[in-house]
Amino acid sequence: MNEFGHVSPTTLADVLGRERVMDIGIRPLWTPMPRIAGPAFTVRCPPGDNLMLHAAIYRAQPGDVIVVQSGDLDYALAGGNVCAVAHRRGVAGFVLDGVIRDVAEARELEFPVFARGVIPIPGSKKAALPLNEPISCGGVRVSAGDIVVADEEGIVVVPQDQLDEVLHEAQSKQDKEEAQSLDEWEAEHRARVDKALRDNGFAD
Repeated sequence: MNEFGHVSPTTLADVLGRERVMDIGIRPLWTPMPRIAGPAFTVRCPPGDNLMLHAAIYRAQPGDVIVVQSGDLDYALAGGNVCAVAHRRGVAGFVLDGVIRDVAEARELEFPVFARGVIPIPGSKKAALPLNEPISCGGVRVSAGDIVVADEEGIVVVPQDQLDEVLHEAQSKQDKEEAQSLDEWEAEHRARVDKALRDNGFAD
């Protein structure tokens, strides 16, 4: 797994802010869902068509996360065999602004799929579009090579030009939090809450 796999989306979201976190409609399609982390392989599929996702599974590198802009809830972008081939070829997982079918097969494979839901109707294969161009997925701009980190807490996209800086800051924050006892956390937390209350005119 990519080195970002050791950092939770929660910590990355604290570092990066809301604009790098996909909306809650794109979620794990089965649980428990393992964390995935890897470079984005970006795909655009127009409504009703899944050709370029099907093309991408043969072009993505092992460890890549295939990220798809679609927005279509009426036709499936992928099914069980597509997930199986992607899994066999080493793709880390799918993050889809759309829906799939055959979710039980993906679950049995333990192939991670984050999407908007499930529908049994397949899309067509007519729209040939460029791969690895900037896309929008879940309200976040994603470029090829950005690092996508996803688990049951959510999906965060780390821009390629900020990887070292964000990894260092997020790892330091996570290490500090893991070393802190609950008593220490409670004391700091209460002090912050009480100060915020005083600053905003709250009186016991």
